[in-house]
Amino acid sequence: MVFNALISNLGRSRAKSRRDRYGQDWRLSPAYDLTPSVAVSVERRDLAMICGDRGRYANAENLLSQCERFLLSRGEATRVLAEMEAMVQQRWYEIARRKP
Repeated sequence: MVFNALISNLGRSRAKSRRDRYGQDWRLSPAYDLTPSVAVSVERRDLAMICGDRGRYANAENLLSQCERFLLSRGEATRVLAEMEAMVQQRWYEIARRKP
């Protein structure tokens, strides 16, 4: 969710994949079908899906508003957000334009 907000991904593709044959252990699938777009502004970015208490607004306050649902304290969620933001700023442009 944070990654989608950081790259302004407007796609709706989300999936889980089963890790064991009995369906007891699920995880998010790797990223696919990314559709990053140019943000209208840093302050006003929306995602395709609701991401917090304030709906689709893709800003830190809204993303952090539901951190407990992901079993993260506010401090842990803030750290994850900051780390992802730093990584996207450092590497996203180069990776997104890399030829396969």
